[in-house]
Amino acid sequence: MILWLTGYGPEELVVRLEDRTDFETFFADAPRMSPARSRIKGVVCGVRVEEVEDPLMREIRYLDKPIDELATGKPMEKILRDS
Repeated sequence: MILWLTGYGPEELVVRLEDRTDFETFFADAPRMSPARSRIKGVVCGVRVEEVEDPLMREIRYLDKPIDELATGKPMEKILRDS
């Protein structure tokens, strides 16, 4: 999910995790944010994703929502919103 959203490769992600990169830097340095992320809609923790005004918090919610969907058993092809 993280690789799809950010464009990081597995090795790059490990480096970011080991470096304890903060969210702001993590998203700012992402190689290629998925253009499909703007199709992520819905509510996470009582907050409607598409209404989040803060750009950083919106990116975080773009990651939260698909993970919630995965946890509830939604099929991966639907979660990735590539079609």
